[in-house]
Amino acid sequence: MGSAFSCCDSDKVDEGVPPRDGHSPWRIFTFKELHSATNGFSEDNKLGEGGFGSVYWGKTSDGLQIAVKQLKSMNSKAEMEFAVEVEVLGRVRHKNLLGLRGYCASAEQRLIVYDYMPNLSLLSHLHGQFAAEVQLDWKKRMKVAIGSAEGLLYLHHEVTPHIIHRDIKASNVLLDSNFDPLVADFGFAKLIPDGVSHMTTRVKGTLGYLAPEYAMWGKVSESCDVYSFGILLLELVTGRKPIEKLPGGVKRTITEWAEPYIEKGRFRELADPKLRGNFDEEQLKQFINAAALCVQSEPERRPNMKEVVELLKGNEPKGKVMQLRLKSVKYGDDLVSMDQASDDEDYESDGKGAGRYDESDAYGVFGAMSNVQKMHDPYKRYADRMGKKG
Repeated sequence: MGSAFSCCDSDKVDEGVPPRDGHSPWRIFTFKELHSATNGFSEDNKLGEGGFGSVYWGKTSDGLQIAVKQLKSMNSKAEMEFAVEVEVLGRVRHKNLLGLRGYCASAEQRLIVYDYMPNLSLLSHLHGQFAAEVQLDWKKRMKVAIGSAEGLLYLHHEVTPHIIHRDIKASNVLLDSNFDPLVADFGFAKLIPDGVSHMTTRVKGTLGYLAPEYAMWGKVSESCDVYSFGILLLELVTGRKPIEKLPGGVKRTITEWAEPYIEKGRFRELADPKLRGNFDEEQLKQFINAAALCVQSEPERRPNMKEVVELLKGNEPKGKVMQLRLKSVKYGDDLVSMDQASDDEDYESDGKGAGRYDESDAYGVFGAMSNVQKMHDPYKRYADRMGKKG
């Protein structure tokens, strides 16, 4: 890392890449700026916490709302994920990807700065604190599905070198004030050189979303993201978790639950009950079909993200007929038996069958978002104090 990220303690503001697609350029923040913006990294401003560290809400002196990810440890693993995320985020510019607002790196600190997303994550609306409010109607779910798919299409087909995200899940799809989706958290991303179809690597991600060839053998390709997106799509349509606990401690994947309904063409029964029947049945079938194709057990049978976007928009790519069976494989009993503490645990393995789980990383960039109502604007406090003095 060294010299590449050593300018953060200076008060000089460095501009990053020029703006594209309407995005502002990223820049290097000083630690002092971020300390002030977050009320000294106050507990009241904490958005969430994971194995990587903590994320804080903040507001800069010019009024920009930000989320600041502060890495907890300075070990080689954390350094690598920080370097990868800054490298990847510095490259990407797309309306459906959470870009880099800036970073800070000093001798003791590693911080990444994002724009704050007022509607938090898809996870918070499907399973978290906003689930009961049912803000995600069918139209918003369509927007989330198509926008997320377009973000992944950009990563896989339009940016060079191509990027595999490796951690597509509901907590890593953030929602802006209009419920437009932004795919986030590139700490596990892989840059794929031209001409390389797949790589073998240490497995990282969240069980339930992992493609079988990746979970079991560490084979990673764009198709792994496609599989994860298929699970996300099923989750978005049905409102169910990727893995759910049944009575007696048995665990069932969303594909195991959905397969009988798909096979019998009972698509309406797959729709999230919270929608109360308010959805377009033809679009529901399109989404289920796209999901079923994405979660095929063999990578070569899955569509690419260009085809997925077409499917979601109602255009049937050549050779991709309606898939009435998921044909997705179950995770091995050895993997599922290790999954004890949470439905949302992160999984890490050496690609040879040996793995471990880390529940603390499960919630993505903005964490579990439990403290949203308690966040304090540092500059409003200052203005209030000045007003009282006057």
